[in-house]
Amino acid sequence: MDPVLEAISVLVANEDLGAVATVVDGPDIGAKTLLDETGHPLAGSLPDGLAEDVAADAIALMHNEQSRTLTYGDRAIFIETIAPPPLMLIFGAGHIAQPLSVMAPVLGFRVVVADARATWATEERFPDVDELIVGWPDVVLDRYELDSRTYVVMLSHDRRFEDPVLAAIRSAPVRYVGALGSRRTSRERVARLRADGWHDDEVKRLYAPIGMDIGAETPAEIAVSILGEITRVRYGAGTGLSLVGQEGRIHPQRGPEEGTT
Repeated sequence: MDPVLEAISVLVANEDLGAVATVVDGPDIGAKTLLDETGHPLAGSLPDGLAEDVAADAIALMHNEQSRTLTYGDRAIFIETIAPPPLMLIFGAGHIAQPLSVMAPVLGFRVVVADARATWATEERFPDVDELIVGWPDVVLDRYELDSRTYVVMLSHDRRFEDPVLAAIRSAPVRYVGALGSRRTSRERVARLRADGWHDDEVKRLYAPIGMDIGAETPAEIAVSILGEITRVRYGAGTGLSLVGQEGRIHPQRGPEEGTT
């Protein structure tokens, strides 16, 4: 087997983040390398003098789960991100969690729903999630690593659910953490966090009230607003505004600019 293809198989099996850089035009067409999430080559190689620039661009693209063809002198190189499914941890098995757990897998998420209330966290209500946990947050936090591909959604107002999760994500590099609640509830939560010593940058990581303002009223509509916000955070782009009347690209470039290297 081709060394790069073999290394890709291992990367995918281990659910690690990486990128394949392939020369698609110019000298050395077909040359390729597999990079890990730090830009370190795992297999294959590129022409001399390109590795450092390609690695830097690949890291930026991997961060936004994006693939792009970039120009380096007389060569065009296609950088393809290989990303494992992101993990969504939903704390609270209420009515909003049901449509959210159905929609999120369509966007590629692995979904875990947790609630200590056995009457809510049932297979009948959540038949298709990757895992349903009847238990307190510590059970989930012991089982799953909170990394940069983790999205945390808190749908319970109970501090017994919220406080352990907030304590855990404070020092964890989770990509997104959102909490359900009114503006008053959110202000009270922030005041509590500040009293516990959270500084401004830590508080700003919390999306609360959760979701985008689309006038959502039903649980399914609220789930859509949450997923809209998560998508914007996931790709690091977008305003949340209607595209009507907006100028410029519908899907703006993120990361390294094409053709400028």
